[in-house]
Amino acid sequence: MMSKLVDVLFGCTHPRYSFPVTLRGAARRSPAAALTGTYVVCLECGKEFPYDWQQMKVITSPAERRQYVASLATKQAA
Repeated sequence: MMSKLVDVLFGCTHPRYSFPVTLRGAARRSPAAALTGTYVVCLECGKEFPYDWQQMKVITSPAERRQYVASLATKQAA
């Protein structure tokens, strides 16, 4: 709880990202890559974020993650 408060006040704003990374095969995926298969890393703090190649954007908020999963579900159902 206290660490989240400190992170909000003094945390990284994630201004720069690495090039998107996609792991293929039996390699162990990070939690960020589990959503889209591709992820980027903040070059300032090292935090990983899912990356959507179709829209070419970083998925940062939980709301965007839910929306992405919902869109995948509707594509699979069709």
